[in-house]
Amino acid sequence: MSERTWLDADEQVAWRGILAGSVRLVDQLDRDLRTAHGLSLADYEILVHLSEAPDGRLRMAELAEAALLSRSRLTHRVDRLVAADLVRREPCPTDKRGWFAVLTPAGRGRLVAAAPTHVAGVREYLVDRVDRAALDAAGRALRAVADAVDAHDR
Repeated sequence: MSERTWLDADEQVAWRGILAGSVRLVDQLDRDLRTAHGLSLADYEILVHLSEAPDGRLRMAELAEAALLSRSRLTHRVDRLVAADLVRREPCPTDKRGWFAVLTPAGRGRLVAAAPTHVAGVREYLVDRVDRAALDAAGRALRAVADAVDAHDR
């Protein structure tokens, strides 16, 4: 870790921009999905991860990791998705303690309906606001941050 403790003026401006932009972007994407489809952004992301998995199913631990949620927070979200018939739980046949989250046909339908809203928001609020080089650089930079935090947590 650097011996410098305070951010210089340029670093402070960059940090505040990153924080404001990321929080506002996530909040707006969440509002758009809730308003148009009754789904939170976090629930949408769970449905996306399940839709991309073989047979629309993932072990709960794998889904928690993919969705960047604690297992307890994922359990709470999946409970709500189960109650809405968007996901179902199935026991793991090889591990009596393990469970799968499985995307239901209703969940797939809700995801298909919500995806254009989500993509339009990502385009409107992010992709179309910055040039491609800046977008690529931001993606690389934030991926490096995520990797550093992940390595720190191990």
